[in-house]
Formats: sequence, C-alpha cells, structure tokens
Amino acid sequence: MNSYDAVIIGGGIAGLTLACGLRSSGLNIAIIEAQSAQQGTERPRAYALSPLSARIFRDLGLWEQIAPAIAHFPKVVLSDADYPYRVEFLPEDIDEPAVYYCAEHRVLLAALQRQIEAAANITTYYETQVVEVCYKADSAELLLSNGQTERSQIQTQLVVAADGSRSQVREQAGIQTIGWNYWQSCITAFVSPSGPHQNIAWERFWAGGPFAILPLPENRCQIVWIAPHAEAEALVALPPDRFMAELQNRYGEQSGTLTLLSQPLIFPARLMQSKCYCSHRLVLLGDAAHVCHPVGGQGLNMGIRDAAALTQILQTTQNQDLGSLAVLRRYDSWRRYESWVVLAFTDLLNRSFSNGWLPLVLLRRSLLHLMILWFPLRQMLLRLMTGLWGWQPQSSMMANLISERKQPENLY
Repeated sequence: MNSYDAVIIGGGIAGLTLACGLRSSGLNIAIIEAQSAQQGTERPRAYALSPLSARIFRDLGLWEQIAPAIAHFPKVVLSDADYPYRVEFLPEDIDEPAVYYCAEHRVLLAALQRQIEAAANITTYYETQVVEVCYKADSAELLLSNGQTERSQIQTQLVVAADGSRSQVREQAGIQTIGWNYWQSCITAFVSPSGPHQNIAWERFWAGGPFAILPLPENRCQIVWIAPHAEAEALVALPPDRFMAELQNRYGEQSGTLTLLSQPLIFPARLMQSKCYCSHRLVLLGDAAHVCHPVGGQGLNMGIRDAAALTQILQTTQNQDLGSLAVLRRYDSWRRYESWVVLAFTDLLNRSFSNGWLPLVLLRRSLLHLMILWFPLRQMLLRLMTGLWGWQPQSSMMANLISERKQPENLY
C-alpha cells in the first residue's frame, strides 16, 4: 500500500493550488482526479481573479506564465440598471497594479498542472475514482478504482476534499451543510465586441439579477448574465440571433456590436456553507466547503485563499500529526469565519440590487452616491471584494520560515 502525508481528492484549481504550495514542504502528496488532465482544462469558463489571488499565484511562481494570457483591469464600473451615476473602482484605490484580473479556466489549470508535473514529491492519479475512505486512529485508507476492474489502496495522514460542491467525500464523512437555492440561474458565454473593450469590467444590477462583463485578451469577453430561472432557460433556448439581440440590449453599445464565440451555458445559483471544514483526518477545500452567489466573482477566489491558508498551516506544523483536529481546527476557525462574511456579503448584495421595490431602489442609489463622494466607503467595499481584508496568508513559498506566533491568535 502506497503511503502519503496528504491526499488531495480533486484536481481542480483549488486542489492544485494547495499541491503547488506544498511542493517545497518535504511532504509526500498525492492528487486523485476523476478526469484526465486534458479534460480538466476544457471547461469553457473564465473567472474574475482578485489581487490577493494574484499575489498567491506570484508566490507560487505561476504569475510569469499566466500574466500574458489574462486581462488586467484598469477600471471596474458598478451601476444600477439605467441609472446614470456609476461607481468606478481604480487600482490606486487599493494600491494594486490592477483592480481585478480575468483568467480563463484552461490558462490557470494548465499552468498549475505543469508545476505539478515537475514536482518530485507529488504523485497524480488521473482518471481515478475514490470508492471509499476509511478513517482510522493513525491514518486514513482510500480505496481507488481506475474505472475498470482494477482497484488499489493508498494510505495517508490527511485527506483533502477538493471534489466540488456535491463532494462525495464530505457526504460520506457525514459533514452537514446549510444553504439555499436562489430563484436565479446564471448564463455564461464568450463574446467578441466590434470595438475595443479597453479591459474595463462592468457589473450592472437589474431587477432580475446582475449582469457582468469580464474582458479577456484578444478583445474577447465573458458575460455573466443572472436572471430568474424561467427567464434564463427561455433566453438560452432562443435562436442565436434572438439571443444575441437580447444580450446586446443588456451589454450596451459602449464597445459596438457583439459576436457570439461559444454556446451559452446555464447553471442555477445557490449558497452553501459546510457546518465545519474539518473532521478527524479530513479537511474541506474550495467548493466542497462553500458555494456563493456568482455576484462579485468571489467563488474561485475563496477557494484559492483556502488553499493558501491550508498551505501555511501545514507547512508551519512541526512534529504534529497533519490529520489531527489540533492542526485542522486552525484552518477551520480561520477560513470558515471569513467565508461566512463573503457569503453574507454576496447574498445581501444580490437581494438588495435584484429588487424593484421602490424604497430599496432609492436606498441603494443613495448608497451609490455616497460611494462616489466618500472614498473610505468605496475603498472598504473594494477591499472586501478583492480579499484584501481579514487574515491574509503569508507567502506560501516562505511559509516554512514563518514562526507559529505570526499566525492569527484566533487559530488556536
């Protein structure tokens, strides 16, 4: 039976970010992924990447690889439907090179996969399913299947569940979740405007839900269109020309006419929070731990921060069992609290702006005016959206040099 210090179940961005952070830790790591490496990169999605996520990727030595292939936003514009007053967020508001970034899934995952392939202490099991996990006093044993008749077992101190929002590992461990499904669905698609998009990102709030424009290199954009379920399903079912007419109406004329580059995809919006992020020899990461509303582009960034925080804790743990609750509760108390803040913020933002009740419309437009006029409020909101608040993980490449006393006191 092969033995590892930690086994990461899930080869997505959050799981591989953790593995990259542990390359220089001296720990023996395994990654188990149900898809092939290439299938994993084929997801047609792009993500808003926060400045803190960018710092984490710099610490991992990935930034030089991905920076030329992602968009750097010099401005993010927030507005309420057709209301003429807009809030503009600029890099100098938070002393960063860009307000936000936009990266395609294939760019991020391929860069992470290349780093993993070059790491001598990391073993990958692609196209492999986890059949069962047995948690024992001093180890956890995993039964694996390659999809055929062959099965094998591996042993580890720590199991990391990074297998998505419907995590089977989390469910098998009996960790409960709370949350709800929203009345909205999210439509995503890649488009190309006839005019230059100037790397400006837009977030417009309509009564049915927010509409975001995320610029990408080569004058492409990903649109994130949130609408009530029935309306979203009807939109996706339209012929391409009619869908594009509706999309152009939402997008506006600031960059000219649009060309559709990909088939629109639809998925329901939901909120989910695990009641705890760890149990004996198990820790939850990324969407396995939490899922938030798409507004504000927080989901992937939360998972990247999870990975950086867990990296720091595991690398600064000396002479302790990695799978013990004494270690894992540090991560739980750090990340679960901060996740609650982001989940509450995105829920409040969506419910407040996806609403046509006149008193609330007047209140939020007054708030927009206040943000335009009062820099501290604008800066506070931007720091929350970009992850530049709370306990920020230290450089993952230097985490083994950070003393325990530099970690937040509430982790203990």
